[in-house]
Formats: sequence, structure tokens, C-alpha cells
Amino acid sequence: MGITPIMDWVMLHYKKKYAPNTRETIRRQTMHQFVDAGLAIYNPDDPARPVNSPHAVYQIDQTALNLLRTFGSPAWKANPKSYLADRPSLAEKNARRRTLKKIPVEIAPGRKIKLSPGAHSELIKAVIESFAPRFAPGCTLAYAGDTGEKWGYFDEELLEKLGVSLDAHGKMPDVVLFDQARNWLLLVESVTSHGPVDAKRHRELSRLFAQSTAGLVYVTAFPDRAVMSRYLAEIAWESEVWVADAPTHLIHFNGTRFLGPYDPC
Repeated sequence: MGITPIMDWVMLHYKKKYAPNTRETIRRQTMHQFVDAGLAIYNPDDPARPVNSPHAVYQIDQTALNLLRTFGSPAWKANPKSYLADRPSLAEKNARRRTLKKIPVEIAPGRKIKLSPGAHSELIKAVIESFAPRFAPGCTLAYAGDTGEKWGYFDEELLEKLGVSLDAHGKMPDVVLFDQARNWLLLVESVTSHGPVDAKRHRELSRLFAQSTAGLVYVTAFPDRAVMSRYLAEIAWESEVWVADAPTHLIHFNGTRFLGPYDPC
């Protein structure tokens, strides 16, 4: 059951009406806690469903349901104690089930991280494993976003050495790569449904990384040219475009050089 049907069910059975704009609040401040506690299971029909999917659903854990059904009966007095003794293992079991569906990404030889499942994470994986070795060989991953956890991978120490100090409120690009040989920071937006490096985003990133001692290179990554075609009119000048299904090519949007930073205006 999704969040809206849950809200409708609460209204029907408990006469508590929630405004439609509280869906996200209920998801983050109620359902997340139920899942963490092992009371509910997230996407039991498809654990690989992307974290930000509008089709996300929840199901009460069968053990928790069996417990609640004994409320008011003679068995209730002893049952919660038995249930609580096993609760940590229930939460861990459900978490492991979700973790198995995560996407492994090799960020260095023999070193991997895991991202939440979904097309967006698949494209981030392609940027790190396919784009980076071709166009910034030997570079170091400084940051990789995750739809489940904003700071999926973050080398804070590396960025601080480059003069970049970030906080949790800054809207990070999806991937940040440091090319030490050329002293470049490549800021990559991974676009599957929205968000290329347009003029507005270019300015945002320029401000966010304004103190960087490394030159800034702006890149938009698309899974294929069909998706890219929807955003061609929005892509900022003096930026690069990479398409995952044609990984050996790079598209340069104007400017005096191909793949490189520009001095701030």
C-alpha cells in the first residue's frame, strides 16, 4: 500500500484526515521509522524499485501483524516481550533484503560502494566506471550522490584540501571527480528524468565550489540520446555532455576549449 492509500485508510478507520501535502512528512517521519523498526517492509513486491519511485509501497511485517492481532486476548501479556526480544533481528533481516538489491560501483581497484537501486544510480555507476577512466584517467572520486542517502560517498578531506567546504544544505552535483594531473574538479549531473547543467545550475555550482583551487568542469550525463534530446535547449554553454550509450564520445557546448575549466567572469 502506498502513502496516499494509507492516509485514506487512516481517515476511514480512525477519522483522522491528513492534508494531501503531508504525504512526504508521513513517509519520512512515520513510515521510515516503521521500516527501521521492522514493523513494515518497504517495496516487498519489488525490493529493487528506486527509492524515489512514485510507486513505492509498504506492507506490515507478518510477525508484527500476528502480534497485534493478539491484542486484548490472554496471550497478549506475554507476546510483546517475545516479539521485542526478536525485533532487532527483524529490522536487520529486512535491511539486508534491501541491501542485496543495491548497485555495486567500483570507485578504485578492489574498492566498491553500493548505491540505492534505480536508473539514476545506474547512470552514476556509468559515470564513475565508464566516463571517468576515458576522460579523466587516474582521477579520484570525491563525491557520489545517492537517492536513498544524499551523501552516498563523500571524501570531505580531499575537497577541503582543494579549498571546498560544503554543508548538508548545498545542492551537490551527482558526482564530483578530482583530476589531479590537470588540477580539475569535474562536476557531473546525472540526468534520467530532470536536472541538466543549465544556466541556473551552472551558477549554483559556481557559487558552491567558488573557493576551489582546482578548475571547475561542468558535465551533464545522460543514459542515451533520446533523453538528451529533451534537454538540448536547456544545457548551459561552456559545459560538456556525455551519453552513456555512446561512452567514447563527448559533446562540447561552445567555448574556447574542449573539456576544461574557464576563468570566472
